[in-house]
Amino acid sequence: MSAIAHRYEFVYLFDVTNGNPNGDPDAGNLPRLDPETNRGLVTDVALKRKIRNYVALEKENEAGYAIYMQEKAILNQQHQKSWEALGIAPDVKDGFKKLPKDEAKARELTAWMCGNFFDVRTFGAVMTTGVNAGQVRGPVQLAFATSVEPVLPLEVSITRVAVTTEKESEAQSGDNRTMGRKHIIPYGLYRAHGFVSAKLAERTGFSEDDLQLLWRALTNLFEHDRSAARGEMAARKLVAFEHEHPMGNAPAHALFDKVKVTRVEGQSETPARGFADYRVHIDRELPVGVTLIEVF
Repeated sequence: MSAIAHRYEFVYLFDVTNGNPNGDPDAGNLPRLDPETNRGLVTDVALKRKIRNYVALEKENEAGYAIYMQEKAILNQQHQKSWEALGIAPDVKDGFKKLPKDEAKARELTAWMCGNFFDVRTFGAVMTTGVNAGQVRGPVQLAFATSVEPVLPLEVSITRVAVTTEKESEAQSGDNRTMGRKHIIPYGLYRAHGFVSAKLAERTGFSEDDLQLLWRALTNLFEHDRSAARGEMAARKLVAFEHEHPMGNAPAHALFDKVKVTRVEGQSETPARGFADYRVHIDRELPVGVTLIEVF
């Protein structure tokens, strides 16, 4: 299928209840925060990970939808698959470290990676680590998600009644509770912005089917990412702006300003504890050539 012909931007709203949406390893896995505003943060990498995981589940073993960046994946082995599939011999001197001198063959290697790995043709990849398969800039990019209001991380004590060894059980003389800590946010509504470039999609082959898969992933990714640490997370709203021209008909920031999230009137003095405490307002007066798509 041919690449998409239109540019898109999108606003993505999701929330968390009594969970940690994205722990910070530099802060003991506390929920990520902007220290100046106390607004919560979720990295683009965390969201991309969940998209990859969803695609891996929906498209398991389906040709063209393998995942390049996955847990315990050996990237050089992923790159070498392209050399082997195309029957390209490594250089006698440099081996796989450099792309073939024949530019057409070099492009074939990168195109093979795009055609076979969903996340390469979607997010791009630098595939030059030892076994060289080139590099490509992906058409889909995400910004950090930021909570609409400041959030309050809590540290909750937890216990474990089981023990791991007989010695540990005897030492505790029947009182076998092990204490621990769990970091949560009582409630937070997060907003992320995303971008889809039609011109970059031409280079990777990101298609209309891929775009629809991306929308499905953003709709359902939390449904297949449940864990005790993350509490209840839910996708709440996905609004996309489609441009008639592949280069775009309006600046992205002007379209993002069309979507505003505010507190329900009369409830702004108390902490939000659910999505019902907010209202999403969409200004439907759009620039010429831009169409609003409410995915959900």
